[in-house]
Amino acid sequence: MDELSGKVAIVTGAASGIGRAAAQLFATQGATLVLADMSAAVSEVADAIVAGDGQALGVEADAGDEDAVERLVALAVDRFDRLDICFANAGISGGLASIFEQSASDWAEILRINLIGPFLAIKHAGQAMHALGNGGSIICTASVAGLKAGAGGPAYSASKAGVISLVRLGAQQLSGSGIRVNAICPGLIQTGMTQPLYDMAHDAGRGDAIGRLNPLRRGGEAQEIAQAALFLASERSSYVNGHALVVDGGLTSAMPYSRQEFGKTAT
Repeated sequence: MDELSGKVAIVTGAASGIGRAAAQLFATQGATLVLADMSAAVSEVADAIVAGDGQALGVEADAGDEDAVERLVALAVDRFDRLDICFANAGISGGLASIFEQSASDWAEILRINLIGPFLAIKHAGQAMHALGNGGSIICTASVAGLKAGAGGPAYSASKAGVISLVRLGAQQLSGSGIRVNAICPGLIQTGMTQPLYDMAHDAGRGDAIGRLNPLRRGGEAQEIAQAALFLASERSSYVNGHALVVDGGLTSAMPYSRQEFGKTAT
């Protein structure tokens, strides 16, 4: 079933993890893709899609830079004459240092990529979609860390809380345009960003503890988040707007899921 047949989609952070999984899934569903990442590996993802008879372009771009985002949107529209989907997925973790250990410059860079990046995607993709007059879907990657404390570093968590607020604001500001704006809030997903946590657990002989705090008792896979992105990109979610879709194995169905003390690492 080609749920995205005839659609043109931008995916940022597409060189690995959730972005790569979403790009690959969107391609199987008929989308033409413009993929962006700061890593040159984004071209390999695009080439693999083309080798599988899909359509994709890979572009090295900084999703937190306004000129780069504006050029990315223009490329999609100029090359393919439309833009239907924008998955603003690029992000960084920034580590788990406490508020008292992080600098203002640390926060500025994390917020630039994780929050300003989605803002720029909504701003420029939203304007382009509106000008084309076909409606569209903008999806931003947030996190359960944006819903409750203890699931990520302070700046990361604050940035993702901002994304959740941003999609609600974006949905309202695009009222009447037919453009939907939603977020996905993943729980613990095995990607390059979280691999150090997986490695640490396995090295300590505690691999079976990964994901133990959620009712499914496991970590998630990038493909599972990609499926949520496909739902929000497709017409199956035509009445879903301004929403933060939680995909976390049930982690946030109860509290608390971490314990912290001043001056100590979360457990």
